[in-house]
Amino acid sequence: MDYRKLGPSGTVVTAYCLGTMTFGAEADEAASHKLLDDYFAWGGNFIDTA
Repeated sequence: MDYRKLGPSGTVVTAYCLGTMTFGAEADEAASHKLLDDYFAWGGNFIDTA
């Protein structure tokens, strides 16, 4: 997983953000947890919850 600085704050995030818009609609609770677990296992730390 590639990491990048997020603006001038110095915060380091993954280059790929996990979008969660479909959690609860197209992905049920179990599938949503699996996606999050897999993302974290690969080193992800940038999640869009908007």
